[in-house]
Amino acid sequence: MSDYVIEMLNITKRFPGIVANDNITLQLKKGEVHALLGENGAGKSTLMSVLFGLYQPEEGCIKKNGEVVKINDPNDANALHIGMVHQHFKLVECFSVLDNIILGVEPNKMGFLQKKEARAKVLELSEKYGLKVDPDALIEDISVGMQQRVEILKMLYRENEILIFDEPTAVLTPQEIDELMEIMRGFKAEGKSILFITHKLNEIMAVADRCTVLRKGKYIGTVNVADTTKEELSKMMVGRNVNFKVDKCDCKPGEVVFKAEHVTVPSKLHKKNAVNDVSLEVRAGEIVCLAGIEGNGQTEFVQGITGLTKMSAGRIELLGKDITNASIREKSIMGISHIPEDRHKHGLVLDYSLEQNLVLQQYWEPQFQHHGFIKQQAVREYAEKLIEQFDVRSGQGPITTARSMSGGNQQKAIIAREISKDPKLLVAVQPTRGLDVGAIEYIHKQLVKERDEGKAVLLISLELDEVMNVSDRILVMYEGEIVGEFDPKTVTVQELGLYMAGAKRQDGKTGRKEEA
Repeated sequence: MSDYVIEMLNITKRFPGIVANDNITLQLKKGEVHALLGENGAGKSTLMSVLFGLYQPEEGCIKKNGEVVKINDPNDANALHIGMVHQHFKLVECFSVLDNIILGVEPNKMGFLQKKEARAKVLELSEKYGLKVDPDALIEDISVGMQQRVEILKMLYRENEILIFDEPTAVLTPQEIDELMEIMRGFKAEGKSILFITHKLNEIMAVADRCTVLRKGKYIGTVNVADTTKEELSKMMVGRNVNFKVDKCDCKPGEVVFKAEHVTVPSKLHKKNAVNDVSLEVRAGEIVCLAGIEGNGQTEFVQGITGLTKMSAGRIELLGKDITNASIREKSIMGISHIPEDRHKHGLVLDYSLEQNLVLQQYWEPQFQHHGFIKQQAVREYAEKLIEQFDVRSGQGPITTARSMSGGNQQKAIIAREISKDPKLLVAVQPTRGLDVGAIEYIHKQLVKERDEGKAVLLISLELDEVMNVSDRILVMYEGEIVGEFDPKTVTVQELGLYMAGAKRQDGKTGRKEEA
């Protein structure tokens, strides 16, 4: 009997213009949490897609319990009790939770669907593993954290023993991340084996037994987590020392660039307002962070001020000019850049090329068109400049289809496009979600650089480290209202947490702190 439940030996996978996996060997022991670490585009998701049968390798083989197996598609993987939670969930949005979980393995008698026993099994699994879900809720109506629970329940319903988690915490709140870590520890205690792709070194230190590091498609090494440090792992990952502290001088706020007064945005899910009478200002040369647990109105506030959703009350100004009723394009031309929360839904046209995505908000300008015809050469040169400047990695450069790029490089492309427009106000929603430590360090430097050049930056983040390190002023949002304003130099993470959870709030008129 082999020591390893899964062995991926000498795996090589090529795509046009790139070797995604170059002779990689990965060995997973039974009952361990094995982290897979690497920069954006290092080949982690590709390697796991090979194991799950989504890709076929050009070279190498896969063994399960010491015997060579052939995995032609995900059905073969499921038959071998291998399951995968993908970075971008594979759920049918108009189906219910229950229908998504049983899709492909529907229980039936004489051709008739037997949902009653499927529902009982799903409820039993959700109770056993602490994955509370509403089986009848539609996927499109539930949060991303809930959607991830559905993906995990899909694996458990199929009785998978080898569980692959691809960037599972990229879209979760800090509380949901803690819950997921507990769930993973529970799986390990049951003898399940977990492959865990992540960029977050804290999570590896908290939950993983061993860690394999990839860099630019090559195998760098495997280490015991107990015997290493975050600094050593980050150096293995990016090939240099990474500065975890954001270097910045004190801000020197100038004139008010953006002003929101009494903004109210209705909720799409219930009768209460998602945003209720919110007023705030962002000045030139400062980074204001809107912090809060996901689902407390930050998303709706940004959608309201950028024009993605209609506000039901309130007004907004840019440099003293009322822009409440301006269109999205008008706001963009006036100087608002927006790094959206959902890069697939609002950030990119996935089937367009990288160069087309980089000029999405400027293609009508004279430098890119003449009498209605796009100047292809001008677009290409502009794209190549941004690709180099922001280190956007793709197999075929500017002509790469956005859909085929890694999640982190898709994010870098959006950031490159929005910052290069030279905005007056940069609205950055979760700008480092799904990025590796090297890329996070770079993006934070870009945000500080924008601030130092006199731009106003409104940052929306769930990452408390980011909130504390990058912002000059912190506003906490709870249930659609601003409940506190803080200086990151004087507030503690614990204090912020109390406001984010609704346990405390400040009196708006006096700044006096009150117990809620």
